[in-house]
Amino acid sequence: MKILVAGGSGALGLPLIARLRQARYAVWGMAHSARGQAALGALGAGVVEGNALERSTVFAIMERLRPDCVVDQLTSLPASPFDLPRQLPADRVLRLQGGGNLLDAARACGVRRYIQQSCGFYLDGGGGLAHDTSPLKTTAPGHMGESARMYATLEKRLMDAQDIHGTALRYGFFYGPRTWYWPDGAFTTHMRQAEVPLIGAGASVLSFIHVEDAAQATVSALSAPPGVYTVVDDQPVPMHAWLPAYARWVGAPTPMHLCEQDACASMGVESVYYQNALDGACNHSARALLGLAPRSQPWGSAGFAGV
Repeated sequence: MKILVAGGSGALGLPLIARLRQARYAVWGMAHSARGQAALGALGAGVVEGNALERSTVFAIMERLRPDCVVDQLTSLPASPFDLPRQLPADRVLRLQGGGNLLDAARACGVRRYIQQSCGFYLDGGGGLAHDTSPLKTTAPGHMGESARMYATLEKRLMDAQDIHGTALRYGFFYGPRTWYWPDGAFTTHMRQAEVPLIGAGASVLSFIHVEDAAQATVSALSAPPGVYTVVDDQPVPMHAWLPAYARWVGAPTPMHLCEQDACASMGVESVYYQNALDGACNHSARALLGLAPRSQPWGSAGFAGV
C-alpha cells in the first residue's frame, strides 16, 4: 500500500512514518520546510516538497504519486501553548483550505482511503465522558469554539464524501517527545516559571495520548472500518489533580490558585473555560477496532472517578 502523509514532520507525523516504515508500507511524507524534509529523509521515507495551500501543487503531487491512502496531519501550531490565540487563525487556514486541497486532490485521483486528524479534547460529553459520536464543543468561547467548529467542519467534510473511505481520529492531548507536555516541552518551561495557575475548582477532565500510541492507532486505522474513533488513553484526569501532579513530575513549583473572577480578568474567559468546562473521553472503539493499548501516564495523577 502506498501512503502519503501530509504534515509528516510534526510531533505525530515522525513516529507515524517510522511505524509505517517498520510495517513495510511504501510511505511518502509531505513537508514545506527544508528542516521537515530532512527529518523525513532521515527516516527513509520518500520526501515530497509541498505547501498544502498551493492547490495546483497538491494536485500535481497526488497525480504523480497516486497513493492508496492519504493521512492528513496538517497543523500550524506554535512552539508554546501560550501563543495559541495568535497562531490559531493560520492553523485553521492550513487545515481547512490546505486540507481541502488535499482531500479534493485525493478524490480526483481515486484515492481509496483518507485519514483525518481531529480532536478528542473539545468533545461535549454532557458533563461525563465523551465518545465517538459526541459533538464537539462548538459553542465554547473564543478560540476554543473556533477550533471546535473547525474540527467539526473537517469531520463533516470527510464523512460526507461518498467516494472515499474516510476515518477521523479524535486524538487526545499529545504528550511525549517533541510535544508541549514533556520534560523538555514548552508547557514544562511555563510550569517551572510558575506561569500556569490552577483556576477555580479545576473541574475540567483531560484526556491525553502518547504520540507513539497515537501513531500506532493511526497505522491500525489503515485496515480498520472507516468512521470516527476517539484515540485517548485510559486515564481521563481532572485538571485539579493533573496540574499539581505534572508539576511534581517535572520538578516545577506547586501551581498557585486563582479564583475564576480574577482569572477571567487577568487571563480571559477562555482560560476559565479551559480549566473548568472540558469533558474527557473514552476509547472503547479505538481499543476494540484499532487495538489501542495506551501506556500509563508518567506523572501518576489520579484518574477520573467516572471511568
